[in-house]
Amino acid sequence: MAGFTRQRTTEDVAELARERIADCFRRFDRVVVWFSGGKDSTVVLDLAYEVARSMGRLPLEAVHWDEEAIHPETVEYVQRVSERDGISLRWFCYPVKHRNACSREEPWWYPWAPEDEAKWCRPLPAKAITSLPRTPSERLPIPQLNGHVLGDRACSTVVLTGIRAQESLRRLRIVMMKEHDNWLSQDPYAPHVMIAKPIYDWTTEDVWTAPRLFGWDYNRAYDVMTLAGVSRHGQRVCPPYGEEPLQGLWRYAECWPHLWEKMIARVPGAATAGRYSRSPLYGFGDRRKEPPVGMTWQQAVHAAIMKWPEDQRPLVAARVRQEITAHDGRTGGAPIKGHVTGAEELSWSFLLMLAERGDFKGRRTMAFKQTEEEGTTRYE
Repeated sequence: MAGFTRQRTTEDVAELARERIADCFRRFDRVVVWFSGGKDSTVVLDLAYEVARSMGRLPLEAVHWDEEAIHPETVEYVQRVSERDGISLRWFCYPVKHRNACSREEPWWYPWAPEDEAKWCRPLPAKAITSLPRTPSERLPIPQLNGHVLGDRACSTVVLTGIRAQESLRRLRIVMMKEHDNWLSQDPYAPHVMIAKPIYDWTTEDVWTAPRLFGWDYNRAYDVMTLAGVSRHGQRVCPPYGEEPLQGLWRYAECWPHLWEKMIARVPGAATAGRYSRSPLYGFGDRRKEPPVGMTWQQAVHAAIMKWPEDQRPLVAARVRQEITAHDGRTGGAPIKGHVTGAEELSWSFLLMLAERGDFKGRRTMAFKQTEEEGTTRYE
């Protein structure tokens, strides 16, 4: 990002995170950990537990959104956490709105939807909570449910998350918006809730050093991924039907074949995506250096948008316009080039990729360059 430079700190990131979490306990009436069972939320949970114990604030409240199509090791790990003394975990199995990038005709799926019970990837866990304290009028994505889960508006609340700046340019930008308390932000859907990112400045190496150094438990699904050859930077425990994790969908067939049999029947297009998700059929591969024969770049982008179902086209078109508007604001309306190699410059080839794949969650930006050292994702 222009005008910003990254600086490495010589301070202990674990101590910095503990200080931020302690600050949350001092400033807010209620502190809640959003616990996915992944490596980042594991670090946040264990650090928050240590701080809460030292400050006399146990039990530590945690919320887990069970997304149904998850590894058996993740389920086992969440179960172990739910049984720990000093942790009060609510285990929600609720039909939230999830992206299904495997299909253009059915771009959403709903874990634990009652109408799909015959297709569920696994039975409901014993501690499952299947309703919300405040039921929304429609099915919503998880980020929009804080107000429905956390309730009491008279109580100042902060949610601790495992968001890290290293993971994406979008997340880096989030923590570069403010000079002070850059790790704190207002929940856009719940005015009485703040979102905290106490480990925003941790690297993947930091995240994996902590459990070894402090003797913490962790999700053994990562061990399976390591044995399968997945790099530490590429390991994820979220359901793989979305736009970002779709590239790794095929690994479920390799590492968890019994789960995979359920997964391909769970959402439309999963079997095809498992085979072709890293091909041009799903917008992956080298980005075009020239527009399709007989078309301008603008025509190609328009044609890609028109391939989407009618009700989805406005979402895709709006996302393309958003990138163009941002480019005009940065450059004063400079012409968009067809293909560029620079990380900070918009191109028509990027816009075509965006139109082909879609970006319903608004998570893709043009500037990623994926390397093992950086640990971010290259969308090309």
